[in-house]
Amino acid sequence: MSGARIRRGAPRDAAAILSMEAHFPSDRMSARSVRHFLRAPSAHVWVVESGDHLSGSLILLTRRGGRSARIYSVIVLPEMRGQGLAARLVAEAEAEARRLNLEAVTLEVRRDNVPAQALYRKLGYVEVRTLPGFYDDGADGLRLRKAL
Repeated sequence: MSGARIRRGAPRDAAAILSMEAHFPSDRMSARSVRHFLRAPSAHVWVVESGDHLSGSLILLTRRGGRSARIYSVIVLPEMRGQGLAARLVAEAEAEARRLNLEAVTLEVRRDNVPAQALYRKLGYVEVRTLPGFYDDGADGLRLRKAL
């Protein structure tokens, strides 16, 4: 993982984040959504910088008065997987949620994304709900939660 570092996302990262979205099978963010998240005070964005390009990102959403944060999107490019980058991104999100005095972090994951489920379970997330037909392509999802 030499050379990969995690930093806060910035508006200049919008095109790279949008490009990484192409690796999702469905429910891809629009350019407008990405730009919004990079500016919104309720969205916390981190990116993985590898040399001169981005190879991963995470978007954490919070609500004023809310007691939990929601990991909205996590992506690591296929060629960078297996290096612990997703776990590092999730750790950044959890640290931010703790800093904001939140009680938990939630997320949704495709039921057919077994590797992601294994990662989240290893990080302490537990299934709290099945989400039939949750994704645009009709795939089922799972809601996971980790108490902080």
